[in-house]
Amino acid sequence: MTALDDEVERLSKGRARNAVLVVAIVASLVIGATAGVLLLRPEQTPTDTSPEAGFARDMSVHHSQAVEMAFAVYPATGDPEIRQLAYDIINTQRTQIGMFSGWLQQWDLAQTSTASPMAWVGQGHDGLMTDGPMMSYEDMPGMATDEQMDKLRNLTGAAAELMFLELMIEHHRGGVAMAEAIIPLTDREEVQRIATTIVNGQQAEISNMEVLLANRTPAPGQP
Repeated sequence: MTALDDEVERLSKGRARNAVLVVAIVASLVIGATAGVLLLRPEQTPTDTSPEAGFARDMSVHHSQAVEMAFAVYPATGDPEIRQLAYDIINTQRTQIGMFSGWLQQWDLAQTSTASPMAWVGQGHDGLMTDGPMMSYEDMPGMATDEQMDKLRNLTGAAAELMFLELMIEHHRGGVAMAEAIIPLTDREEVQRIATTIVNGQQAEISNMEVLLANRTPAPGQP
C-alpha cells in the first residue's frame, strides 16, 4: 500500500467517525427538542363535560352529605371516638370541597351542571353506573336517602352512633369507588393526587369505623 493509499484510508475513517458523531449529535438534538416541547406544552384545561369537572362537582355533593352526617352525630353523642371521627370528617371533607370549587373556578367552569350525576364515569364502570343515567344525587354510590338523614338527625346516644357508623361506612365505600374511578380517566396531577388521598384516607377510616361498629353491635342472642 502506497503512502497515498494510507492517506485515503485515514481520511475515509475520519469521515466515517465524523458521520457517526454528526448522527449522534442530531439524534440528541431531536430528543432534546421533543422533550422540550412536551415539557413546555400547556396542560389541557378540563372542559365542562370532562371527567375532571364531573368528578369535582359530584364529589363535592358526596362530601357535603358526609359533613352533614358528621354535624348530626357530633352533638348527639358524648363518645370521644365518635366525636373525633366526626370532627375529622368535617374538617377534611370541607377542605377538599374547597379544593374542588377552586379547580372549577380556575378552569372557568360553573360549580354545578345539568349533567346526570356520575355521567363522567361512563356506563358499567365497576358497578358504579346502572344501565341508564342516574336521575338524582341520591343515586350516587354510598349516598344516604333523605329519610335516613332525617332519622339520623333525630337520634341520640348509642342509636345515633350506630346509625352514623353504618351510614358513613357505606358512604365512604362509595367515595372510594368514585375516587378510584377518576384516576385512570385523568392525567392531571392534582386530580390524581387528591383522588389517591381520598382512597387512602377513607379506607383507613372505614377500617376504624368497622371496629367502632363491632364494639357497639350486640352479639347474636344479646339484647
